[in-house]
Amino acid sequence: MPSRWELPEAMQHTLFDLIQRLYNRTILTTMSTRASGSNSTALRRLMTEYKQLTSGGSPDGMFTAGPISEADFFTWEALVCGPKDTPFDGGVFVAKLTFPSDYPLSPFKMRFDPPLFHPNVYPDGTVCISILHTPGDDPTMYEQASERWSPVQSVEKVLLSVISMLAEPNLESGANIDCCKLYRDNKPEYERLVRESIKQQLGI
Repeated sequence: MPSRWELPEAMQHTLFDLIQRLYNRTILTTMSTRASGSNSTALRRLMTEYKQLTSGGSPDGMFTAGPISEADFFTWEALVCGPKDTPFDGGVFVAKLTFPSDYPLSPFKMRFDPPLFHPNVYPDGTVCISILHTPGDDPTMYEQASERWSPVQSVEKVLLSVISMLAEPNLESGANIDCCKLYRDNKPEYERLVRESIKQQLGI
């Protein structure tokens, strides 16, 4: 039986949703004020993307993303759910998104903290994926310019690409060499290590 001061579950969800909407409204209002005051293209773009993310949500609730605080709109936090039917299934992974002052002309940086054990994630957690590479031709001639960053990309598109990357690593453009080798030579052991790391994360 609930205690005297415990709210019913339905009311708890309603209260949580209300607090989340108020927080989102506060963030958007502050961003709007600063964008108009500084005439910053980057801030206006970030405000637009944040508004779209909070109003539409992500496909299947696979991720959330937004500014960490009102004091710095160029640093976001993302929560990414592990894709189903993969070793990452059941995990929720925290990533820091750092935007440059000339965004969206230049891409942002994405870093998982704690780092993920994945062929396309550097040991420090930084994500290596074509869509976040500097615009233009690839000096190594490996990637096409259309695969790299352009101003028409967005946080949502990048996060969806990263979720696909978790399910299907690109071994031709590896960031963690040891992980690439293990994935290629002993995939069951790679999957076991990933699942074990998720259990540790969840405290199981």
